[in-house]
Amino acid sequence: MHAGTQIEVACGVETEPVGAARSGRSDSESGEDGEDSGPVAVAAVLVEVTDRQPTGRVTGDSSARRGGRGLGLQIIGALAESWGVTYRRTEKVVWFRLAPGEMVARPSGSLNEAMHRELDAAEIFSPSPRADRRRTAEWNDRGGAFLAEASELLSGQLDEDMVAALAGQLLVPRLADWCAVWLTTEGGGMRLSRVWHVDERKVDALRFALEADPPPAMLRTVGIPWPWPDAADDSGRRGSALAFSMVAGGSCHGSLIIGRAGPTEMTDSVARTVEDVARRVAQAVVTARQYTRQTSISRALQRRQLPPSLASLPGVETAIVYEPHARGQTVGGDFYDLFPMGGNRWSFLLGDVQGKDPEAMSVTGLTRHLVRLLAREGHGVESVLSRLNAAMAEEGAEAVAVGGESAQPRFLSLVYGELEPDLAAGGAHCSIASAGHPSPLKLSPDGVVVSVVESQMLLGIDEGTEFTAYAFDLEPGESLLCVTDGVTERRSGQRQLDDDDGLAEILAGCVGMGAMAVAERVRQSAHDFGPEPVEDDLAILVLHAVTG
Repeated sequence: MHAGTQIEVACGVETEPVGAARSGRSDSESGEDGEDSGPVAVAAVLVEVTDRQPTGRVTGDSSARRGGRGLGLQIIGALAESWGVTYRRTEKVVWFRLAPGEMVARPSGSLNEAMHRELDAAEIFSPSPRADRRRTAEWNDRGGAFLAEASELLSGQLDEDMVAALAGQLLVPRLADWCAVWLTTEGGGMRLSRVWHVDERKVDALRFALEADPPPAMLRTVGIPWPWPDAADDSGRRGSALAFSMVAGGSCHGSLIIGRAGPTEMTDSVARTVEDVARRVAQAVVTARQYTRQTSISRALQRRQLPPSLASLPGVETAIVYEPHARGQTVGGDFYDLFPMGGNRWSFLLGDVQGKDPEAMSVTGLTRHLVRLLAREGHGVESVLSRLNAAMAEEGAEAVAVGGESAQPRFLSLVYGELEPDLAAGGAHCSIASAGHPSPLKLSPDGVVVSVVESQMLLGIDEGTEFTAYAFDLEPGESLLCVTDGVTERRSGQRQLDDDDGLAEILAGCVGMGAMAVAERVRQSAHDFGPEPVEDDLAILVLHAVTG
């Protein structure tokens, strides 16, 4: 029956004369009136328990999966000589007869080992005169505040081992002298994530002692006794340890083990509090694992969107600075590439897809690989841009046809060029075009900054747009700077960084610097331009010609 149910208990005693069982005397032989004037012994105890609210079916099922339901009847069935249940209109009576002479010290039979552990745990949880009454009163008053603190501390944690560490700090020393958190592994095993002890000098020894005996991954809602490790206390007092399953969503995600030195009792309020903490820790672990899984998938996909490294060109230093705006991403709407085409020819590009969402990220990978394919098939700068523009316009038209007016076609700005290094004198011959992108700037050794192209139509707007490439020589000591609009449109109030040729002024101060130093100077200038955080992706590509 449930806690809080009103019951009536009636007890009776059956007696027999001392030695009656051995002599075989019956009640009729004990005296003329059936009474024995000699000493008597207790033959059996009769108990009737009346429940005025018989709402549940009585069961003697001994399965450990019942989570404690029917435990009372299982105890009776294991201990009593005979028992039964009587149902009346408004009440239920459970009766049983106990014969002390036939009882054993530990129940057996239908009461399985799992139920033995639950009984032991119930004895540990139950209050007794030796329990710490002050702590009981304190946690009756503060248990809710403690759980609220636990929820706030665990929420938002995106690393499962950090969740385990916080759980230990929550419980020690307020509820336990030491704590260990086991987490399930992908293979179905258990790994010891964190161990916490009030005496930090004992943590390593305690971890070593616990690792040899991992708890099973069980779906249990109550704590079960756990063997006390000698490393937990060197005073010889020993104590009690309990293991709580960390269950969330119908699955076990680990086990929380706590230990307290001293008498083997824990108050019921403390036990319920730890059970609640275990559930909160389990949910936090689930959240952290989901985040980790999604992040791993995202990063695996993002790694294919950008080249792992820039190619090395003879006679030209190269540098790239790339900062995606979205937190936790390695790729955004900006992208870059630098790759060889064979025959002492190289291609480079810097682009920006409209938008910052994952859809924009998918376009960056498609564009980069398509440009590589076209360039290596022998298409020049103008032909590459024209074919890429046609592909973008066609994809946009298909998106509108499928999604209707709510569909948003993707536009693309791009700087694309080819380099042919001068292996004898140094530097390189360049052919470059800009499709709706901030114009690349060339810095001469004397500090003069000039734009090397005229910007043309964005890619994906008009399928029939023709593009023009501009040729120039990048002499030794000169630098070519290409940036995305995350740099030029960096704001400080109503002003943008490139107002009044602000980017050219920054580049003019980079005379004598190598490619990486120029890229870092531009990046830092963009960050320093405004007090607010950068609100867009930043991409900076620098080519610096050196002598051969």
